[in-house]
Amino acid sequence: MLLAGAAFLAGAMNAVAGGGAFVVVPTLIFSGVSPIIANATSNTALWFGVLGGARGFRREIFAHRRLLPRLLVVSICGAIIGALLLLLTPPIFFQRLLPWLLLFAVLLFSFSGRLTKRAFEHPHQAHWQLLAQFLVAIYGGYFGGGQGILMLAILAFSGLPSLSAANGIKNLLSVAINGVAIIPFAIAHIIDWPLALMMAISAPIGGYLGAKAFRHVPTPIARGIIIAIGASMTIALFLRA
Repeated sequence: MLLAGAAFLAGAMNAVAGGGAFVVVPTLIFSGVSPIIANATSNTALWFGVLGGARGFRREIFAHRRLLPRLLVVSICGAIIGALLLLLTPPIFFQRLLPWLLLFAVLLFSFSGRLTKRAFEHPHQAHWQLLAQFLVAIYGGYFGGGQGILMLAILAFSGLPSLSAANGIKNLLSVAINGVAIIPFAIAHIIDWPLALMMAISAPIGGYLGAKAFRHVPTPIARGIIIAIGASMTIALFLRA
């Protein structure tokens, strides 16, 4: 029930402003799941919610499909590398690294509004985008918390007309990154499938109800709640480590 509730909350958070991994990964760990398995299971469970998000932006994705081929190629390659790096990481090292990864993701989420706003106010073509997307995909395959924010910052330099268009492309790239990472995780048997499938059911429900419930909540308040949750989970992980 605790894990189903965490996935429900994560789905609602992702629907409003993002940051669902701030809840699911720590909850799995505090429930007794080892950190690496918790990370792989969270990636698998939340992938279904990301898939639904990409479907919701299908018009924006189709309108800007010219950007997709190269971005998808580097995203898939980076995700495979990131997932393999996770498999090669000693469990005790990842357990000590995880609080720092979560801290990085929370700080990134905290300042993401200003970052993406400035980028979209001063757009220009950037030639470093493919390399940056490749590095983000490696990070996404390895951990993934905050990867959407990083991709929005990169896509802001693509000449896209709006944040909605960038969100559509970002969601499709997230589907590719998280989906490809599932393959080596499954082969290595580090996914707790019963937990992943249970959370995969409750996360989309939370996303649907969360979007309806928070439709009239000001974005700064929603972001503040998510930052507070993420900060609390980060502190708890540091104390546990």
